[in-house]
Amino acid sequence: MEITNVMEYEEIAKKKLPKMVYDYYASGAEDQWTLTENRNAFSRILFRPRVLVDVSHIDVTTMVLGFKISMPIMIAPTAMQKMAHPDGECATARAASAAGTIMTLSSWATSNAEEVASTGPGIHFFQLYVLKDRNVVAQLVRRAERAGFRAIVLTVDTPRLGRREADIKNRFALPSYLTLKNFEGLDLGKNYKTNDSGLTTYAAEQTDRSLSWKDVKWLQTITTLPILVKGVLTAEDTRLAIQAGAAGIIVSNHGARQLDYVPATIMALEEVVKAAQGKIPVFLDGGVRRGTDVFKALALGASGVFIGRPVLFSLAAEGEPGVKKVLQMLRDEFELTMALSGCRSLKEITRDHVMTEWDRPRILPRL
Repeated sequence: MEITNVMEYEEIAKKKLPKMVYDYYASGAEDQWTLTENRNAFSRILFRPRVLVDVSHIDVTTMVLGFKISMPIMIAPTAMQKMAHPDGECATARAASAAGTIMTLSSWATSNAEEVASTGPGIHFFQLYVLKDRNVVAQLVRRAERAGFRAIVLTVDTPRLGRREADIKNRFALPSYLTLKNFEGLDLGKNYKTNDSGLTTYAAEQTDRSLSWKDVKWLQTITTLPILVKGVLTAEDTRLAIQAGAAGIIVSNHGARQLDYVPATIMALEEVVKAAQGKIPVFLDGGVRRGTDVFKALALGASGVFIGRPVLFSLAAEGEPGVKKVLQMLRDEFELTMALSGCRSLKEITRDHVMTEWDRPRILPRL
């Protein structure tokens, strides 16, 4: 079957993966209202395309934290990718590098920072959970720095894990032949007790509930890497992130896996963008499945988007070629959306190219 869009990979993945693994990747928190809303909200934003613009040449390249990338579509951190495919995070890194974009490696990856770095010259960011033992956090950051990672993506919406009922029903556990590789070889201190699921249990139990803005400042004392704060949904937290020295914000609801009934990220985006006042770039993840979604995010002020589940499902379906195809399809759709909207470069995509439910009705001029 010819795959013509990103969503089709999910059905293939569902057939291929064990139920426990598919459910872990696919499910959201509690009623999964936000999970559905992350997608549905995009469908309520409509285009105001401009016509008779010469779109014979379109440039989709952009700069992120000083790095030139081929398109404003990057790879979000997703845990335990070897459950999807034996090549796991390394396949994803190679696909991102081939596409000329950025891959973010999860702290809870099944390949370590060094393995991902050795896949080639790509730009890699490292996602970080702050654990109770700051010494372990410092070791993780140093590990990422030494491996040549270019930024830290600090996830801030997870003082406790959300209630994902599918995982409770399935008694989710990382398969015994896999491990959280970034924690191997670290000095995990006296809190670490090995048992069957070892590092997975350790990592989940060690997330620090006391995490606060002062920790964002502390992180800057142990690394010179730029810090992206991932998980911000409000203007208030945007202003605090800027005060705390964040290099950028990722508007994220953790793929709807944490607090249910938060708005879709595309609905929260504009509030964050306005509060950021152009001081730092704002990115978005959550629900991006089409090039049209990417355009809508940029029109509402995002500097780029990150994709998560499409990577996991395409990785499960076809390995590295699947991830490459997802990135290519999204890029092609995005470029087409730009052409049909009359935009030749990212800076030509403006708020006037979309209409949302909260826009005041536009008064038509008298003819």
